[in-house]
Parts: sequence; structure tokens; C-alpha cells
Amino acid sequence: MTDTAKTPADFWFDPLCPWAWMTSRWMLEVEKVRPVEVRWHVMSLAVLNEPKLDELPEQYQEMMRGPAWGPVRVCIAAADKHGDEVLGPLYTALGTRFHNQGLERNRETIVAALEEVGLPAELADAADTDAYDDLLRASHKVGIDLVGQDVGTPVIAVPGSDGEQIAFFGPVVTPAPKGDEAAKLWDGTLMVASIPGFYEIKRTRTVGPIFD
Repeated sequence: MTDTAKTPADFWFDPLCPWAWMTSRWMLEVEKVRPVEVRWHVMSLAVLNEPKLDELPEQYQEMMRGPAWGPVRVCIAAADKHGDEVLGPLYTALGTRFHNQGLERNRETIVAALEEVGLPAELADAADTDAYDDLLRASHKVGIDLVGQDVGTPVIAVPGSDGEQIAFFGPVVTPAPKGDEAAKLWDGTLMVASIPGFYEIKRTRTVGPIFD
């Protein structure tokens, strides 16, 4: 199967979100079992929550005002300087450290992730500046405009039968399905997303993210 024959799946992520991380690991499995190519993009929980920040729990407000900005700024700076193709490997390097290894989301961890994927350590400086915020907001807006405001991360968009992109939030799943289960979830997600007027299936989560 050539790359040109693969269906593009645009995936917007914030590396801080453990549920987006689970979904992203599922998408890597989907690439193995379906003719799909994931194209990675950055969205921001800090930007998403700006309009309702005062309504959030105090601890979450503090995260959105401070620590939530750093990793997404570094990701968007890396893409700006070195191309969008670095986002997938960088996301994996960051997410493995943040979620699987439980490391602090600080400069040292970010530098280690950058160096792992062959990117310059000085990109970590972007975490503490708003120099790339316009690009970050623009990337975020593309994904949100496709799916609407009443969602979180991740957002996935795929071509519909009429050529227009079909976008959806999630799916939220743990642990990340593999093999045939990954394929079944992908097929089912596309099926329901393609139905005009379909919006949501949901049930209460009874377990947290299971990282493996």
C-alpha cells in the first residue's frame, strides 16, 4: 500500500491530556491495520478553556494559566522550525515521559524529549514565551472549527464521502486497543461519524487511563 493510497486522519492533540494520549496510541495501531496515515496537529487545553476559566476548579485553573502552555508552545515551535513531520515523534517522546513514566512536565523533561527525536534543546525556550502563540491559536482553531467548541482533546478529522472533512472528539478509550480491536473501533467510529445528525455516545468512565 503506497502512502498516496492511504486515507489521511488529521489528529489534534495537547500533550498534557492523558486521554488524548490513549487515543493517539490507538491511532498508531490503526495505521498498522487500516490504510490510514495520521497527520499530527497541535491544539491547546489552555486556549480551549479560556472562555470558561473562572468556572473551572481552582487547581485546574492554575494549570491552565501556567503549566499547560509550555508543552504546546514547544510543539508548535518545533513544527514551525522543522516541519509538521516532527510532531508525531515529538508527541510520542513527550507523552511517554509525561504519562507512561510520570515525569515532571518541566524543562528537563522537555529537553530530553527534544534530544531523543533529534531536535535542538533550545526549542524548550519556547515554553516560556508567547512568541508562537499566534501559530498555536491558529492550529487550535482549525481543529475546533471543524468539530465545534463543546469538546476536548483529541480532535480527529477524516475525509467524508462528499470530500468534506468529518471531525469528531475522541474516542475516549482505555487501554489503547490493538490489532483487530483497533480496527473494529476505527471502523465503528467512522460509521457513526458519517451519519448526519449523529453527535454523541457516552457513558461514565469507571477507570483511569491504563498506560502500557
